[in-house]
Amino acid sequence: MNNFKKLCADFPILTQKINGHRLIACDNASTTHKPQQVIDAVVQFYTTTNANIYRGIHLFAEQATHAYEDARKKVACFIGALPEEIVFTRGCTSGINFIAATWGDVHIKSGDEIVMTELEHHANLLPWQRLAHKKGATLKFIPVFPDGTVDLSLLKSIITHKTKIASVIHVSNAIGTHVDIATIIARAHAVGARVLIDAAQSVPHQKINVHGLGCDFLVFSGHKLLAPTGVGVLYIKKELHDSVPPYEVGGGMVEDVDCMNATWAPAPHKFEAGTPPIAQVIGLGAAIDYMQSYVDFDTLAQHEAQLCTRLIEGLSVIRQVTILGPVSELKQNGHMVSFLVEGIHSHDVAAFLNSKGIAVRAGHHCAQPFAKKLGYDASVRVSFYFYNTVEDVDGILAAMRELLI
Repeated sequence: MNNFKKLCADFPILTQKINGHRLIACDNASTTHKPQQVIDAVVQFYTTTNANIYRGIHLFAEQATHAYEDARKKVACFIGALPEEIVFTRGCTSGINFIAATWGDVHIKSGDEIVMTELEHHANLLPWQRLAHKKGATLKFIPVFPDGTVDLSLLKSIITHKTKIASVIHVSNAIGTHVDIATIIARAHAVGARVLIDAAQSVPHQKINVHGLGCDFLVFSGHKLLAPTGVGVLYIKKELHDSVPPYEVGGGMVEDVDCMNATWAPAPHKFEAGTPPIAQVIGLGAAIDYMQSYVDFDTLAQHEAQLCTRLIEGLSVIRQVTILGPVSELKQNGHMVSFLVEGIHSHDVAAFLNSKGIAVRAGHHCAQPFAKKLGYDASVRVSFYFYNTVEDVDGILAAMRELLI
């Protein structure tokens, strides 16, 4: 269950080399690599089944439908939801746009308030920003201290009876901060507001139970959880199904149609118009099977924190490096480390690391308002997953010393 180094053999891409060097894959906050089991599940669908779902009574159509709905059940179990509360989307961005354009368009009026943190990814900022401009609503932000921790001291004055929704990130994709979403959910519900959680950086790294959290909506992307790109999950609490209109309308999501009117099928089908990403959903189901078979979340958290600690301690002795975010927290439960290098642009640092076979991310990480607040335009982000090793960290540190010392 916890022999992560052994699991590296399941990932074909990890045998690749960059510029003649062994691949050190540390851009996992952007997307994770895929084990052979997930690749095989997608290939098997296309080679043995390859049919549309719900639309046929032939064998392949029935097999495809069963596999698709079986994956929905796996996702529901994985995050503590009911199957009918799971809606498949293209990813986190699609899921947040879905809720802003449907529930938000119906329930948010002029003068209402929408609350976020200053850490938000653009995917959780721009849909609400656009809706606020359209509706005359007000955006309010829970502030962040310079070390990246969230300041909840004024939460009661930020989330008020004018607040209609709090849409907040769970773990920052830019610096790794864990947000105290339980406190935010409790305060929002106390004033009658709904809560959406952007769990892109938490679902792959920790056990999530949506019913335990009490959130109203939650989104995550499959490709950050070993699954293919092009598939995500939107959780919609069952009691809200009737208050959320369909995002798209078309084939497959109707109960009855005539030339002038239509009625919708029960959730989740009323939220999934057209041909869905069938192969990707089946791949997501296989990814969840893999995680549940081989990855214990407590052990994963310990492993990632150890890698973060080793990297932080190694970078801390290099004079030109400034580490971003709540360092003590990252040492305890982080899965990424972001830093700046004095006198060298982060893109140039990432390019140098690439020359050594090291894949990291450089940029504002789609959290440009937060980067502007801290006064930088780009940082280097090293992000880990269970297939990363101590040797990977040592390789990064050796490259950084070569660059700077």
